[in-house]
Amino acid sequence: MTMTTEPRSRHLARPIRVLVAKPGLDGHDRGAKVVAAALRDAGMEVVYTGLHQTPEMIASAAIQEDVDVVGLSILSGAHMTLFPRVRQLLEAQGRPEILVTGGGIIPREDIEQLQRQGIGKLFGPGTPTSELIDYIESWAAEHLDA
Repeated sequence: MTMTTEPRSRHLARPIRVLVAKPGLDGHDRGAKVVAAALRDAGMEVVYTGLHQTPEMIASAAIQEDVDVVGLSILSGAHMTLFPRVRQLLEAQGRPEILVTGGGIIPREDIEQLQRQGIGKLFGPGTPTSELIDYIESWAAEHLDA
């Protein structure tokens, strides 16, 4: 058996479009920038919105940019408010199919509760970017037109 290293996203008709955002007052965006660069290197189209974004700004940008995925980077502890709010806004604006994923310092019990609310897989500090890339590519292979 041979293993291919070709990204699953190469089988799609177009690149996966991802919006990376830093909601709230947290001023640390190094991780978000590393993730954005890794996703670009993997062949995805990435929009990075910058620091201090409100959920409304993030949802609006996601719709305007016609993204497939919203990735939130939250280190402030406000994950139980911010992830669901972005999800709700996307649904209210007719885009429930957009994957909302992300990472930060999030306790396991909160991760489980957020996933029950429709949030995708969440990643903690030190997670290799390859895990996030694999997750998004697998999700896209199942949910986007090939």
